[in-house]
Amino acid sequence: MTGKNAVIVLGCNGFSRVSEFFSERFGATGINKHYLLGHDAAAALLIDGRLVAAVEEERLNREKKTTDFPANAIDWCLEEAGITFDDVDLFAFPWNWSTGILNEILDGIRTSPMPQPAKSGLMADMADLFDQVVSHEAILADFEARTGHRPDPAKVRFVPHHLAHATTGYYLAGMKDAAFLVSDGRAERFSTLAGEIRGGRITVFDDTVTGSEYSMGTLFSALTRFLGFVPNNDEYKVMGLAGYTAPPAPNPFVERLLTLHDDGRYTFTEPLRTDDPHSHDALFEEYFGPFEDTLAYKARVAAAAQQMLNVATAHQVSHLERRTDLGRLLFEGGVALNCLNNTPLFEGSRFEDMQVSFGASDTGITIGAAAHAWLNHPGTDPADILAASAPVTPYLGPAYDDAAIEQAVEGFTGRVVVTRLDDDEVVEHVAKLLTEKVVIGWFEGRIEHGPRALGHRSILANPGFTDIKDIINTRVKHREPFRPFAPLVLEEQAPQIFDMGRKTSSPYMTFVFPVRDEYKDRIPGAVHVDGTSRIQTLTDEGTPRLTALLRKFIELTGTPCLINTSFNVAGEPIVCTPTDALNCFMGTEIDYLVLGNHLIAKSESPRPTR
Repeated sequence: MTGKNAVIVLGCNGFSRVSEFFSERFGATGINKHYLLGHDAAAALLIDGRLVAAVEEERLNREKKTTDFPANAIDWCLEEAGITFDDVDLFAFPWNWSTGILNEILDGIRTSPMPQPAKSGLMADMADLFDQVVSHEAILADFEARTGHRPDPAKVRFVPHHLAHATTGYYLAGMKDAAFLVSDGRAERFSTLAGEIRGGRITVFDDTVTGSEYSMGTLFSALTRFLGFVPNNDEYKVMGLAGYTAPPAPNPFVERLLTLHDDGRYTFTEPLRTDDPHSHDALFEEYFGPFEDTLAYKARVAAAAQQMLNVATAHQVSHLERRTDLGRLLFEGGVALNCLNNTPLFEGSRFEDMQVSFGASDTGITIGAAAHAWLNHPGTDPADILAASAPVTPYLGPAYDDAAIEQAVEGFTGRVVVTRLDDDEVVEHVAKLLTEKVVIGWFEGRIEHGPRALGHRSILANPGFTDIKDIINTRVKHREPFRPFAPLVLEEQAPQIFDMGRKTSSPYMTFVFPVRDEYKDRIPGAVHVDGTSRIQTLTDEGTPRLTALLRKFIELTGTPCLINTSFNVAGEPIVCTPTDALNCFMGTEIDYLVLGNHLIAKSESPRPTR
């Protein structure tokens, strides 16, 4: 598969001991276990700049948001490419915890106003975190312990976390010059930075850097935990709740907590303590009253938090657009997955286009680290950069052929009824089934990368039924009834159905748009309570079979969208293998399962009437 002079780069993220360390030292257990760094372990492989394989470890080890070393993901990437560790030219890690970084962190603690015993304890914990988990030596020792291979230090690249994020967006969007904003929980020290990428080289506007004590991502995670959800995982639930009410006026988050500065930065009047996930709980109750486990209370807090995030990022982008003459904006990092923010952020800017990649959160930083290492490698030919400069598909993980599917189905003999269809029959048959009030598991090709199901491991349904959302939430997904669903829509039809402003596509569910009034009654199952939808636009080139299915469904029903939600149940990763899909199918009230060209129904009882 590889040429004689191919430059091969393996990117990986994940730590064997980080979850254990934060549990022991900071009490980060239960819903707080992913509060800080190391979540979204993954691996990615570039060969001469072409992304040939990438997968999240959670899809293989079946632990959602896993922090563990990505042993399975690395093995699969190497196997997919038909290579070994000896063939790899560069090993890229999306963290750069140098001794200088550690000293700056320790200095910050030393000069902080916290009591001396607390300072001493935190400084000791951070020094141990460095030595045992995140230092260059600790990362390489972890790699060797888990793989049996010790990378040659000359082949290793430690890429600063935020530069990995920025390069992820740049690479996945086709490597065109762009300004960028990165915002997340925290990198090595910071939570946001901005700059430009020209010809593959990054320039950071140093005065835009925001410290982790003013992290919008961490604050949003703290609010997520305060509302009873899982931080660094359930922020989308807070987004969903925000649509149930208008933000309070005045909004205490905006008026009392957030301070905007003339240089484009923002701070909080009460800095975060990133070692304490509860540090702002008392402040939240001061602003909103004692916590109440009610939709009204949670929605009020969520709407206030959403407005604060919108105001802060709009302030950053307004400053950035004055600093650069480039017309394209890349927004990356976990905060960029707040799709409620992205549409007004873009519409309020002077940028001609704004892109948020499918790898915007830490799922994608192995891609960015690998791309950064490749772009800066002396052996990289400019011709290779030109050849690789095209947007990248998200369908990068494992695929399973007919033999693998049939072997998996054999394990369910007597429990399922299987019909083998040809390509055209799959589209025809499934489109007809979707004219009814059914829920269908859809499994095809390589699994998508990132937190959104983008049509290769999806649950599909007809949005024309008013109660279909409740059916999926309660009988299939086992999740909260306030959660909305995303519609699939043909890219060429999307502006007719949704008010997309200056956007012409949204292939990765990273933007939210108002549904036009004349369509709200036609797709009630895909319209959120605030009249919006987080859409995925389809093209024949990007998702041929799924697009053909949607075209046939529109022909049969006149309904212009299909509901798409991730093929999993609450608390589990998206299904990866055919067996994963069959287990999810059998454990829920999904009516039919499409595994490649196999249509599967349950044999023990007829489909319930709805």
